[in-house]
Amino acid sequence: MPELPEVETSLRGIAPHLRDRRIERLVARERRLRWPVPAILDEAVAGQRIQSLRRRAKYLLLDLAEGSLMIHLGMSGSLRVLPAETPPTAHDHVDLVLTDGHCLRLRDPRRFGSLHWVTPPLESHPLLRDLGPEPLSSDFDGDYLYRRARGRRAAVKTFIMDSHIVVGVGNIYASESLFMAGIHPARPAGRIGAARYAALAESIKQVLAAAILQGGTSLRDFVQENGNPGYFAQSLRVYGRAGEACPGCAGPVRQQRIGQRSSFYCPRCQR
Repeated sequence: MPELPEVETSLRGIAPHLRDRRIERLVARERRLRWPVPAILDEAVAGQRIQSLRRRAKYLLLDLAEGSLMIHLGMSGSLRVLPAETPPTAHDHVDLVLTDGHCLRLRDPRRFGSLHWVTPPLESHPLLRDLGPEPLSSDFDGDYLYRRARGRRAAVKTFIMDSHIVVGVGNIYASESLFMAGIHPARPAGRIGAARYAALAESIKQVLAAAILQGGTSLRDFVQENGNPGYFAQSLRVYGRAGEACPGCAGPVRQQRIGQRSSFYCPRCQR
């Protein structure tokens, strides 16, 4: 599934081609996505100018004068900016046609993505209102994690992957951040001190920032907006490397199921 760095990469790729452009119409060839594409979208976006583009968690927001078009890429969705007359392929479900002759095309083979029309205040939308802070924002730091972790028995990896705590720390990035901070992924969240949470918050910021710069992780379905795979996978220290030498101590990297997800760690370097 595309994670925060992949979505941020997509945002940065499409933004220069969409900002200040005017929408001619929305073309939905297949409305049966994770949630049906509402017919209200067709009328709501037609003729409006795209004022700005931004990301909230793994949602892309195209801000128009009267509301925002919210896009989620689901399991396998991707976006392309193409000449509007480009023939669609089997999984090209929605086009946002612009008056300049181009379109933003959503391709989604598994149809787990979604499009929504959101009116102000955006923060009250059911999909957005309970989300935690952005990990790269000033609202997220070690003190915040320490406060939220008090009394929690869940594994720290499960804790930081909870979108109600912080958004965008997916499985791969959680494993990498915990390794960088020297924290065992199965350690109870409530048994970690403030200093170690400060290190973890900083590690999360560094790992996500590096992944964004390198275009995300090369997952099976994800490609950048230009069609090339992400390359952060080349920088992974422990994720997917069970049995290989730890880059810190040269001992073997271990794999363990935590919260129904595969977790990778070094038993020597992480406590």
